[in-house]
Order: sequence, then C-alpha cells, then structure tokens
Amino acid sequence: MGGNGAAVERSIIYSPLPSQRRFHELTSRFKGFSGPIGSGKSQALCQEAIRLAYVNAGRIGLLGAPTYPMLRDVTQATLFEILSANRIPYEHNKAENAIRMLDSDSRVLFRPMEEYERLRGTNLAWFGVDELTYTHEEAWQRLEGRLRDPQASHLCGFGVWTPNGYDWVYRKFIRDRNENYEVVLAEPNENRYLLAKTPDFYLRLKGSYDERFYAQEVLGDYLAMDGSRVYWAFDRAEHVAKLAADSNQPLLWALDFNVDPMSSVVAQKIGDRFHVIGEIVLKNATTQLACQEFLKRFPNHPGGVVIYGDAAGKHAQTSGASDYEIIAQTFRAASTVRPQYRVPASNPLVRSRVNLVNALLRSVSGEISLVVDEKCKELIDDFEQVSYKADSNQIDKDRDRRRTHLSDALGYLVCEESRPGIGERSRPLLAG
Repeated sequence: MGGNGAAVERSIIYSPLPSQRRFHELTSRFKGFSGPIGSGKSQALCQEAIRLAYVNAGRIGLLGAPTYPMLRDVTQATLFEILSANRIPYEHNKAENAIRMLDSDSRVLFRPMEEYERLRGTNLAWFGVDELTYTHEEAWQRLEGRLRDPQASHLCGFGVWTPNGYDWVYRKFIRDRNENYEVVLAEPNENRYLLAKTPDFYLRLKGSYDERFYAQEVLGDYLAMDGSRVYWAFDRAEHVAKLAADSNQPLLWALDFNVDPMSSVVAQKIGDRFHVIGEIVLKNATTQLACQEFLKRFPNHPGGVVIYGDAAGKHAQTSGASDYEIIAQTFRAASTVRPQYRVPASNPLVRSRVNLVNALLRSVSGEISLVVDEKCKELIDDFEQVSYKADSNQIDKDRDRRRTHLSDALGYLVCEESRPGIGERSRPLLAG
C-alpha cells in the first residue's frame, strides 16, 4: 500500500488554530512555527509529521527534540496521543526508538538533538524538531544534509519553537531567510481551547515569570540578550539582607563540582521564599574538603540536610567513587546527619535554570521569592557580573573564571525544588 511511495489518505480529527493552519499550508523546503507558550507548537509539529508520513508513504522521517527526556515526555507523548485518538495503526520498536505506520509503511525515527554527530546516515524524506531554539545549529545542519531521499514525494524540514533572543533560529528563519525558508509567528492568547479550559492560564504566569521571560514565553517577543546581564532581575537593595539559619528547617546544599574554585551554596526554604544563607568557595579543593568545610560550619544541623547539584557528579571519578558517593562517605564518617539527595538524571537546560532564578528574584507581578545573605559576596558578584557573550545568547564563562559556579549551583537547587510533586517523588540517591 505504501511500499511504492504512493500517498495514502486517512481522515484525522484536528481543528487547527489560525497560525497552525498557516504553518501546515506552507510549501517551502524548510518551515517554522514560532509562538508563545500554549500556542500549540508540539501539536502542530506532530500533526505535520503524521501528514508527511502519509504523503511520503514507504519512506523514512525523523522527529527530534533537544534532549531525550523532552523527546520522550513531550514530543513522543503528543504524537502517540494523536495516533491513539485517531486509531492510526502503528508498531513501536523501542529498541530502535522508532515506529512504523502500518497504513503507509512509513517509518518515524525519534532522536535527541544533543547527540547531533549521530544524525549522519540514513536519507530522510522529512524531519521535524521540537523546541528548536534549545537545539544546536549543528544539529539542524546535520538534518539538512540528510534531507535527500530521491523517492520522497515532498522533502520537508520543519521546526517549532518559543523565541530565545536573536539566536541562530531567528537569523535563519526570520532575519536572513532565503526562498527555501518560511515561518509563521503565532499570536499570544490565540489558543481558544486552552483558554476555554483555563481562562486565567496566562494571568497565573505573571506570578511565576519575570518580566523578560513573560514577554518571551507568553507574548512570543524576540528580545535582545547580547552582552547583557544574565541575572538582570537582581537588585542589591531588594535582594540582599542579613539572614541566619533556622534550626528547624533543612539546609539545602547545592554544589557545582568545579576544582578551582569548588563552589556551593547553602539555602533554606522559608515559606515560599528561598533564603541563601551561605556560600562555600574553596580554591583547588576536592569534594571531600567541601564536605568538611560544610560540616565545620553546620555540624549536626537538627533540621537535616538535602543535597542538590550537577548531575555529572553521579559519575565515578578516577578514584572510583562519584562526587555524591564521596559526600555520603564523608557524612557517615563525620556527622550524625544522613542527608537526602535530590539530583536529577540530567541537568536542567541553562535557559530554564536562568529564567527560573530571575523569576524568583522578581516575577512579572513584582513578587520577590529569593533573597541572599550579605556575606554571600561571590554569589552577589555572579548576579551582578555574569553576562551573555557578545552577539550571542550563550553565557560568557571565559571572561572571569570565578563567575557562574555559584549561580549554577543555586540554579540546580531551585529547579529541583520547583518541580511539581518534588516532595512525593524525592528519594535518597544513595544509602545514608
């Protein structure tokens, strides 16, 4: 039925929004859908993928996302939901991370874009990438090179995204686009289905997002970030105070495993606010020395200790033990406290981490949910001095090697604490 490449027809339940419809109607070789949160980008991506799988019967296409967790939890979940709702038959090969559409005999490969060097190989009839602005330009270039199936009925590469400054996606699809590229810019508040179910959806976000993030994520604006402060919401007059540890509340210790300097922050959650009560910055130090310094400052804290940090710390060192195993061993030897561990399988995306810290410093509604003790001089310097590279939305880590480590550590902490249901899901990473 699809082996000879003939298109196969199938009806599908889908009432696209105006911007989604314009996106599907684009006929260029490469096309994009730029829109704010809630504009139906992943739905449009997966509907387009299904359409092209039928148009290019018997051929191979690819769906990608920046990371494997995002691919699995968002992109694939959306596609499978559409296929099931419309009773479209398919076979899922989990080992190959691919499906075969039984109607058209088409294959859809699922691939994370973070491993873009592995994207070389098979000729593709089409490809689509979710949240393209989180993806390296090199990944898109690899896919462009694979869009060359001579038996495809319609070659097409497409992506959907939320704006992320004037980055490579903006330049390729908007500023410098050629005749092979087209893009649809979705309007805010267009998703009538979302607003029918949750009328105050966008209003609620004003209390969770900082002003710039709100303009980008909710309004879909492109904002200049080049050379500007990363933590622009920080203000000494509002965010620095004299703070002390509350013995009844757990200490939240977050580490960035960098040898020089070995950096970590100590915080507490007091109501809805994060209080950063201390920082530990050690020159040419080990994880064990950082633990010893922490226990020297906070011996046997009655409220307990919860440990956060760089997910890479779970990997074994040359000594044979991982950073988190070293922490557990040091606490067992020198303290009666048995810490809990809240460390994700992979680090949050840098943009997500930065945006959350800025939102806690000041949400778009003006709420302040993060304050810093005046003795945390290095963290304060991070907030005031860490900037983006010129003509880029990449954080400049080269200008001053002391910068970014403490703010990174704090970002790991607040991202993990802000995950829904963290209290129910968290469990020790290691035996105490």
